[in-house]
Amino acid sequence: MADSLEDRTGDGGFDLLAASLRSSTGDLKTFVEVLAEKLASALPGRVAVERRSVRRFSKERRVTRIELSLGDERYIAVAQGDGLETRRAKAVRGVVLKSEALPLDAWLAALGHELAVEAETSEQSRLALEQLLRG
Repeated sequence: MADSLEDRTGDGGFDLLAASLRSSTGDLKTFVEVLAEKLASALPGRVAVERRSVRRFSKERRVTRIELSLGDERYIAVAQGDGLETRRAKAVRGVVLKSEALPLDAWLAALGHELAVEAETSEQSRLALEQLLRG
């Protein structure tokens, strides 16, 4: 790889991915679907996506919850009506010790930073990060 993740993300803050994801926040439903698809395809087995039917007996399903596990950190996004609740939780041996609500921009920045840090030590995470950056 010609340039490092540090070069691509600037200060390790994962600004490119956060900007890429933020660019689709105008339409919240589309944003949540795109976020779920990008994370699930880049980090299979580490992302849980819950979907619910739009209406009773409808085949159309929308993402209602995304949970990504990165080490002891869990990043959770829950779509509720026209809003999106984003949280970061600290879990030790499967038990959540602390959970905090974060504004979407702060959640994306924290998630990006955590992925960039992990990508420095894990080949799978580095490849996942590159896939997310390519979109």
